[in-house]
Amino acid sequence: MAEAERIIGTPDSPGAAGSEPEQSDGNTTPGDRSGSGLSSPAERSGTDDGAAAPAQPPKGKRRIAVLFTVAVLAYALDLGSKLLVVARLEHHAPIEIVGDWLKFEAIRNAGAAFGFGEAFTIIFTMIAAAVIIVIARLARKLYSVPWAIALGLLLGGALGNLTDRIFRSPGIFEGAVVDFIAPKHFAVFNLADSAIVCGGILIVLLSFRGLDPDGTVHKD
Repeated sequence: MAEAERIIGTPDSPGAAGSEPEQSDGNTTPGDRSGSGLSSPAERSGTDDGAAAPAQPPKGKRRIAVLFTVAVLAYALDLGSKLLVVARLEHHAPIEIVGDWLKFEAIRNAGAAFGFGEAFTIIFTMIAAAVIIVIARLARKLYSVPWAIALGLLLGGALGNLTDRIFRSPGIFEGAVVDFIAPKHFAVFNLADSAIVCGGILIVLLSFRGLDPDGTVHKD
């Protein structure tokens, strides 16, 4: 038995018995490490290209600027017109603009728009303040220019009448609003009331079209 082993020979290395040396796959390249879970630098850079892409600038700032520009303009026009009416028209005869169909007549209104609800001045003041707070919170998610215009009109009108409620007689939060636009057979109102009504109509139209404040369009 020993003589047979001497004649046949013994393996020179442990791997020679029952195993063949590892053969490299002809299709495998030095940069291919898919089997070990590694990837080349080029593959890593290609994977990260999407994540490294620069984010687009936010669109909210432009819409917020539109909202506050419209609000400031509406508020300034309302405040300036009321100061002029109090100084030049109050305690004077009405001024006819289009005959009897349209006059400028200074009237103090303790109620809501168009003289409604004079016994609830404080409640209307609180409602106006709540509207301003809601619009300010909604402005953070405002991406629609038409909505920015509508909310700007509401904000400017609410601020205009709220200023009268706070600073005019007979007292804080009970002040009477200055109205002066007097169409024939219609209630007397001011520019703040006009801005609120126009903003409300625009919001209704935008809602019917399915346009949301964030700029998305939905169809029911």
